[in-house]
Amino acid sequence: MEEVERLLKEKPIVLPRFLFNYYLRIGITSEELIVLIYIIDKGDKIIYNPEDVASSLGMDKYKVMELLNNLNEKKILSISVEKNKEGKREEYISLDLLYKKILGIIMNNNNEEKTIDNSDLYSIFEKEFGRTISPLECQIIKGWIDDNIPHELILEGLKEAVYNGANSFRYIEKILYDWRKKGYKTKEDVMNAKEKYRESKKEVKDIFHYDWLNDD
Repeated sequence: MEEVERLLKEKPIVLPRFLFNYYLRIGITSEELIVLIYIIDKGDKIIYNPEDVASSLGMDKYKVMELLNNLNEKKILSISVEKNKEGKREEYISLDLLYKKILGIIMNNNNEEKTIDNSDLYSIFEKEFGRTISPLECQIIKGWIDDNIPHELILEGLKEAVYNGANSFRYIEKILYDWRKKGYKTKEDVMNAKEKYRESKKEVKDIFHYDWLNDD
């Protein structure tokens, strides 16, 4: 009972929410997560001491060593040899790699979640065409949007038109219609279709342009 009471009175461990949100995505097991939580609680940089970790967590020392080695191999943490204040060489654990991995995931998520509003879409068309688009052309773009064609697909259609030297809304309309008929809903669908076509023709080019309108 005294041990339970002591544990209840200990200060709570403060953990960043992202560790729970992303630990599976960066390949950390539940046991490795427990070890990481212990290290985070001790500080960003602690002396490598598997016995101390094992004693605190009630785990086998060799199991802790295995988990720490796994985390090191996965580049979640790093173990380096440095001199302490007394000039003696000691091994230290650093979590810098973990934070860099999490930061990379967060930045990628932000890029994926970043949306282009309608005004930005019109501006991109004007920039690519090198002129102000007409009210009729604005209505055409609005029609695509109202027809639930994703912004990324509209922009991909614009890119195809520019690459093929066909700065024409009619050309883009045909491309988007063709993509819809083939069931393409994202830019990734278009890229996959290009890759399959490339492989079927066994073409090796630095720049590849796909002629959607003349594809049999």
